[in-house]
Amino acid sequence: MNAQLSESQLREQMSELGRSLYDRGLAHGSAGNISVKLANGYLLTPTNSCLGRLDPARISRLDGNGKLMDGDAPSKEAFLHLGMYRERPTSTAVVHLHSLHAVAVSCLDGLNPDDVLPPITAYAVMQVGKLALVPYYPPGDMALADAVRKLAGKHHALLLANHGPVVAGTSLTAAVYAIEELEQTARLMLLLQGHPTRLLTLEQIADLNRRFPG
Repeated sequence: MNAQLSESQLREQMSELGRSLYDRGLAHGSAGNISVKLANGYLLTPTNSCLGRLDPARISRLDGNGKLMDGDAPSKEAFLHLGMYRERPTSTAVVHLHSLHAVAVSCLDGLNPDDVLPPITAYAVMQVGKLALVPYYPPGDMALADAVRKLAGKHHALLLANHGPVVAGTSLTAAVYAIEELEQTARLMLLLQGHPTRLLTLEQIADLNRRFPG
């Protein structure tokens, strides 16, 4: 549960990584949200906040049930984070973005809902794994929470249709790295459309999973 870092350090880390995502164009406006698990609750970016301009002192602190304890009002998508944590008890951070290429992929027709991204690179297999597609629901719709929970137990990375990716990790850094790899793979997928493409084979994927479990 982020045991090596104090709450103040985690707040600073959320601000620093949020700014990095924003500065590199992976977040825009007030889109996207970040959370980390504490021993007795969660830290979550506030509603209508910009990831590029987070004030560590104003980040929302929630109790174990998601009730606001202090800080600004939390993101209206808090239920996405809570659903991931409840189905993935070893995860200590969740990142949700509206990053350009991942959102573009989420709008494509004919996707495999159990495995959206093709196995283009070893790092996509290692850091993202099988990316499941969550059906479209309006932002803030609690039916989306149920849909996320149904898939989160088997997938640490999800793609919300016509919306964007949600990724859980064993640390905030791990979650950020994984969602960056997801965005990069989505970009490669779009670039390669219409071109003969050599994907990793099932044997190569199995070998990666043996070499780099979990």
